[in-house]
Amino acid sequence: MSALRSVGVPRTALSVACLLAGTVWAAESPDEALSRLEALQREITLQSQRLEALQQSMAQEQRRLNEVRQALGLQVLEAQRGGQGQGQQPAPQTAQAAAAAPPAQPVGQAPRDEGRPAQVAQIFEQPGVLTPRGRFVLEPSLQYAYSSNNRVALVGYTIIPAITIGVIDVREVKRNTFTAALTGRYGLTNRLEIEGRLPYAYRSDDSIATGLSPDTNGLPFSASGRGIGDVELTARYQITDGGVDKPYLVGSLRYKSRTGKDPFEVVTRPFNTTQFAGFQEELPIGSGFHGLQPALTALFPSDPAVFFGTISYLHSFARDDVVAQFSDGPRRVGKVAPGGVFGFNFGMGLALNEKSSFSLGYDHSSVGRTKVNGDNSTSLRSQLGTLILGYSYRFNAERSLNVSLGVGVTRDTPDVTLTVRMPYSF
Repeated sequence: MSALRSVGVPRTALSVACLLAGTVWAAESPDEALSRLEALQREITLQSQRLEALQQSMAQEQRRLNEVRQALGLQVLEAQRGGQGQGQQPAPQTAQAAAAAPPAQPVGQAPRDEGRPAQVAQIFEQPGVLTPRGRFVLEPSLQYAYSSNNRVALVGYTIIPAITIGVIDVREVKRNTFTAALTGRYGLTNRLEIEGRLPYAYRSDDSIATGLSPDTNGLPFSASGRGIGDVELTARYQITDGGVDKPYLVGSLRYKSRTGKDPFEVVTRPFNTTQFAGFQEELPIGSGFHGLQPALTALFPSDPAVFFGTISYLHSFARDDVVAQFSDGPRRVGKVAPGGVFGFNFGMGLALNEKSSFSLGYDHSSVGRTKVNGDNSTSLRSQLGTLILGYSYRFNAERSLNVSLGVGVTRDTPDVTLTVRMPYSF
């Protein structure tokens, strides 16, 4: 009897077993009764072992269910629905984890096949989600920009209002720019990534100038340029952990080189009374100045949309003893200090389904005056504003397609900018 209690058999079960055994033992010999009692003890021991194994299996399945619930984000969803105000807070997570975790599924619907939701369509130069640790993203891109403007130059003197004696130079310029770039990003940690960008550009300008002489009116002039542009290096770091009602903050620092052929290296026609004076015979590809651009990006998830924005400042380092190339010979310009560029952008991304997303945003840059030998009276501040629409489609976890269309809303901005990106993740 003590052996039966040692395996955890309830007292009631022992009483019933003993009662049945006693009824049978009255008609059986002591040896047969003992044998039957031992068989009953073995059966009870076997059932107890099965019960313990079943309990262990149920505990293991419960742990797996909790892991699945945590991976699907159901715990965060429950905290949003009924846990707020009770001291329940979701665990901190990084921007990469938030982008990689699949969204919670409504009750009654099967979970999605993919384990990672579609990223918000990229419409600005800087991406919204950092590259995870140990991952490499290779992003080829192609951008087309078109702009047109009219310029009127009056070189002479005025005798009475609205009457000018001298040269009237009216120019209509159509500009097309193609830029193919290869960008690589690598995640050093889940919070830090580095990026390199190598652009190749082709530019062409078609102009028509009108002067005082009837013999030179309406003559076309074309110029083009191609080559490697300014190589860029960027580092990005995630500053804060975002989450429910908490934005993700990402800081970045971009370095822009002057590897492209700059405006001082191409040949320019000197300004005089001849047709097409001041035009460049070959178009520059680079800016001609080294630059540093710090920036701060904020992403605020608000289901089903993601709001984002960036503020930045580009500082270009001045150059001393600049010499410009003209068709009649080189000329010393002196010290040239480009104006700083203060920029900001903001937008909203909306996931249409698990593979596609749509974004809408606005980008603005204010370009300061350029100083030549300390004098900035020959330049004006420029305002560049662009309204951007973007669409992204994810083919699989390693490859996606991103298309964005920019429309200039200020006179200095290109009329149309079309960009196609196809990042590959390794």
